[in-house]
Amino acid sequence: MSFQINTVKYVGKINEAPLGTEKVIIGGQGAYNFHDFEGKLPNKAKLALQVWDTDPGEAYEGPLAEAFAGVLDDPAAWAKKAVEYGADIISLHLKSSDPNDKNTGPAEAVATVKKVLEAVNVPVIVFGVDNTDKDKDTLSAVAEACSGKNLILGPVTDKNYKAIGAQALAYGHSVIARTPIDVNLAKQLNILLMDLGITPDKILIDPNTGGLGYGMEYCYSVMERINMAALIQSDDKLQQPIINILGEEIWKTKETHQPTAEYPTLGDRSCRGVLMEVTEAVALLSAGTSLLVMAHPTSLKLVRQYIDSVTEGGEVKADDSSAPFPITAL
Repeated sequence: MSFQINTVKYVGKINEAPLGTEKVIIGGQGAYNFHDFEGKLPNKAKLALQVWDTDPGEAYEGPLAEAFAGVLDDPAAWAKKAVEYGADIISLHLKSSDPNDKNTGPAEAVATVKKVLEAVNVPVIVFGVDNTDKDKDTLSAVAEACSGKNLILGPVTDKNYKAIGAQALAYGHSVIARTPIDVNLAKQLNILLMDLGITPDKILIDPNTGGLGYGMEYCYSVMERINMAALIQSDDKLQQPIINILGEEIWKTKETHQPTAEYPTLGDRSCRGVLMEVTEAVALLSAGTSLLVMAHPTSLKLVRQYIDSVTEGGEVKADDSSAPFPITAL
């Protein structure tokens, strides 16, 4: 008797979401990620690199600063460099608008977004600072000023979804619906956005990704439950692609900044943060993500090779001369 793999019967499907004016497609899964023996997976997960609208200073010291040397004070040049590194999408984080930082206004945000759009020909995420009132004002202005560019605006929460959602609907943008690691809250926010008139192909679910550890494990579990509801139970209020903004969470941990000489048991600092990013990215891909926002270009390259090796065969290459460390030594 020949061996037969037990398979799952899926009755639902993740919506495809076209992003940007170039229409980069995410989602569309008819089965769990990488389970192509059970259903159709028309679009590989896409990889984005984050760009800040202001020089990140100490937050980007070490490996990150080396990777983007010379462009960290210029968001447009930084975005262009990220595309050269292979980013499918740019995630522009409006850090300077934080009321606890520079508290820049909507006009400055609009000017920066327009410069980035002129510099690259890939979809652009415009991400605020998770401050309800500030993001409402900033993202609403960006939505209007960049009408028809199909930006991906976020984070949209239950506190500001009416204002940002209405602007996204009026000016042809997508939204990132962020909820605090909870299936029911994710579903409820999607319902609220759809009640505004936003179509399912314009909504991305952000389960609020944590760094490695409990944060990532909680996020992973919620993502599994979202995908089970979407694919097994055909819950059309949870059939939107998932986005995970993980790079920033990884690189703000103290472990990515501690010197090798003082903490040798943590491994070489030059590759520590990269491997932490890759570790979490692989886990989130297994949990069902459609879009990963990363920070380091070598992390992106290794994850891209992982996706290709799983879907097409092959292996993650060890002779990557662009890496900031010898991968063969890992």
